[in-house]
Amino acid sequence: MVSKKRLVIAMTGATGAIYGVRMLQILKDLPEWETHLVISAAGLVNLKYELDMDRSALYSLADVSHGINDIASCIASGSFKTEGVVVAPCSMKTLAAIAHGFGDNLISRSADVALKERRKTVLVPRETPLNLAHIRNMAAVTEMGGIIFPPMPAFYNKSDSVKAMVDEGVGRILDMYGVTIDGLFKPWTGLGNEG
Repeated sequence: MVSKKRLVIAMTGATGAIYGVRMLQILKDLPEWETHLVISAAGLVNLKYELDMDRSALYSLADVSHGINDIASCIASGSFKTEGVVVAPCSMKTLAAIAHGFGDNLISRSADVALKERRKTVLVPRETPLNLAHIRNMAAVTEMGGIIFPPMPAFYNKSDSVKAMVDEGVGRILDMYGVTIDGLFKPWTGLGNEG
């Protein structure tokens, strides 16, 4: 029996709840993947505000859901094998906690575990403009091996909807974990090489 690949998807209170939700929706249809969800209290507020979605609807998309303060959870340990962590969206508070190893909740702890175990850790920060503390925290995470992935659309795709722009970002993030879904995003092939 082949074991499933596990991915931790963490959601904070930054705007952009759709990024975490869309990743869960896509991975739910892939039987070889097991998702582990953790969402902050502010993330739940934002989920309701932005998507009119409640906790139970979100939890139904994940294979396993963990409480934000459950530091004894399996995803709080490096011995629990995962492909890594995606924090989408990632608030500046959570970015700062991860950048400084301040594992005060299960989101920052699971990211800290992924970084120390050299597992792919992708943070999707949703803030603009950035102040120097934000930039320095992003640099610190990058120096530790994390990936900072602001959800900036590629306009060469000529996306005509928010959904297409979200799918492009989600597709590119999941591609980093080896998940390639046709139609989520169109890789750049150069000018004159469209096909």
